[in-house]
Amino acid sequence: MQDTKLAIVIPCFNEAQMLPISLQKLWVVLQKLIDEKHISSESFVFLVDDGSVDATWDVIKKAHEESGFKIKAVRFSRNFGNQPAIIAGLENAYNLGADAAITIDADLQQDENKIVEFIQAYDEGYDIVCGIRKNRTDGFFKKACANMFYRVINFLGVNIKPNHSEFRLVSRRTLEILSKYKETNLFIRGLFYDLGLKTKDIYFEVKEREVGKSKFSFLSLLALAARGIVSFSVRPLRLVFFLGFGISFVSVLLAIACIVRLIFHLNYLPGLELFETWETFAAGAQILCIGIIGEYIGQILMEVKGRPRYITDEELK
Repeated sequence: MQDTKLAIVIPCFNEAQMLPISLQKLWVVLQKLIDEKHISSESFVFLVDDGSVDATWDVIKKAHEESGFKIKAVRFSRNFGNQPAIIAGLENAYNLGADAAITIDADLQQDENKIVEFIQAYDEGYDIVCGIRKNRTDGFFKKACANMFYRVINFLGVNIKPNHSEFRLVSRRTLEILSKYKETNLFIRGLFYDLGLKTKDIYFEVKEREVGKSKFSFLSLLALAARGIVSFSVRPLRLVFFLGFGISFVSVLLAIACIVRLIFHLNYLPGLELFETWETFAAGAQILCIGIIGEYIGQILMEVKGRPRYITDEELK
């Protein structure tokens, strides 16, 4: 619709090389939508500098001035992470009166031309439009880990479409609901599928990154996966219970076997030679269970402290 005020939200971390290229391409798409009267001329791009240590903020300030303030931005005091950066962008888009907001990565490996289809879906009444990758450009190990993550997280009860990225459109109604979620560690990729709002999936081809390299390391992706699981599922705690029950049951059987051996003075009892191996397995399983419980306790600790998700150092509005 012509009066739809759209915000394109871009989280940035050390993207001084790539950002000028991405902004130019996005501006072409945005201007086309404005010219064809799909969106309002008041639509804008909102950048979140997630504590970059390169010249990203200088690039943003220059783009802000050259765009006639159609490019707005905030800068974090330090690196808070991708999820807080996306949340900050969406919150600012809501406060600036956006009717809809689209999040997209600064490297623009997602297909920016799909934004036209996102707007069409929004006009059809969808509150959430999710971009789903048709392919991946990651290496074999990272791709295998990503596939495993989606299988595990869906098995644990978190409803996420495989290969869903942070490329999505959300309506103002969705942004208003998001504002009511006050958790420190909010996993928005799972949240939007969990709201029950009218949702549409749009598939896109992943492009090769033009310059620079991805800022997501294996450890950061692992941390994101742990946050998603702990934020949306208690099944790991139930698995801890059943694993503990199983270990206890087998331990009782082994204890009975040892008693039988002593009573009847048996020199050999089938299976008893596995006792030491079982002890090692049980010890490892206990440590694993403590780690899982510790992750939940850590999340509770962060929520109880109530610290802000991010701290804004500078704004360009």
